[in-house]
Amino acid sequence: MVAEIEAPHSKAPKSDQSALQQFRAVTIAHPHLLSARERLMAILSDAPRNSVVFVMGPTGVGKSTLRAKVESEISTTLAAQLRNDFERLPVVSVEAEAPDTGNFSWRDHFTRLLDTMREPLINYKLDRKGKPWGRGRPPVHFECGPRSSGAEFQYSVEQAVRFRRPVAVLIDEAQHLMKMSSGRRLVDQLDVIKSIANHAATPHVMIGTYDLLAFRNLNGQLSRRSLDVHFGRYRADRPGEAAIFLNVVRSFSAHLPLKAPDDLATNWEFLYERSIGCVGILKDWLVQALSVMLRRGAIHLELRDLEACALSGNQCDKILSECIEGEMRLDESDESRRRLRVRMGLPEVGLTKSRRNQSSVAEMHSQHCQRTNRRPGQRLAKRDPIGIGVVVHAV
Repeated sequence: MVAEIEAPHSKAPKSDQSALQQFRAVTIAHPHLLSARERLMAILSDAPRNSVVFVMGPTGVGKSTLRAKVESEISTTLAAQLRNDFERLPVVSVEAEAPDTGNFSWRDHFTRLLDTMREPLINYKLDRKGKPWGRGRPPVHFECGPRSSGAEFQYSVEQAVRFRRPVAVLIDEAQHLMKMSSGRRLVDQLDVIKSIANHAATPHVMIGTYDLLAFRNLNGQLSRRSLDVHFGRYRADRPGEAAIFLNVVRSFSAHLPLKAPDDLATNWEFLYERSIGCVGILKDWLVQALSVMLRRGAIHLELRDLEACALSGNQCDKILSECIEGEMRLDESDESRRRLRVRMGLPEVGLTKSRRNQSSVAEMHSQHCQRTNRRPGQRLAKRDPIGIGVVVHAV
């Protein structure tokens, strides 16, 4: 029962806390993570400097881990240059905060960007015309008041990014930019990012959930400059992905801070079921289960520990629904390609073999239903010929 394994009010011993922190720091370099990292690094190396990159995936798939890996790789690559160039930053990385008022705050976002770049005198900036903000007071006495908007900070962010010359600006939880209660349009929100990328000549990487798909095709200009990186979950309906997820489970099992690590592979289906194939959800789940196990003084991670910390079936069903919807919207169907070619005046292309078979089966099923839905003796619904063309036989 859950009550038997609830954590007591007293803190766990220091050794247990150290073991928990050790496991929390473990990351598994699984194929989907490596593929997304390689794709993103290739884009940052070859794409135009004013590009906007969308890194999308389900919640809990490991996007924050991907962000940390990319930051580390860029820093390692530029290590020699950074030793001699103290002004440059390898990357600027910030998390878009969820608004507490219903509207995303650009002023707060720009302030966080400037603070991340260690920009001095954030509240004493000049506007594009070289004048202090406010009522003409000199910069040394000026302080940003509550009436200041994000527009004043935008120019400072553009100049700071140009001066610091990062490889990219990474914005985690970028779906928070869509939080709007006013009449501001989504395209206006993304135009701000596009403008900064233009003026600073620095790619902006938007990392978030499938909600970012609402930004994807807002207009033709943005579509031309946007690039996608899909960081998906492991799907048991695809060949080999269940085996990969099982290997991930075994890797986590080997890193459990126990004298005799338990074999989590015996419960891998339950682990897959309640993590939806997302490694990030699995990792957080195991950390919580390990904490419960250590607090009750056990030496083995049992199934009841996993069950106590697992997401409920309804929670998993909601996450899975969002995953399936996002995956379907990302996949380019044959129908969308055919529609594009027809609008461009090109001949239609044939369906792929699998879709052609599905289409043939659907067509045969439809014809069969049309033939069998009529009662015996009932005529096929069609108009009889009348007037001209009717042949009259003499008696």
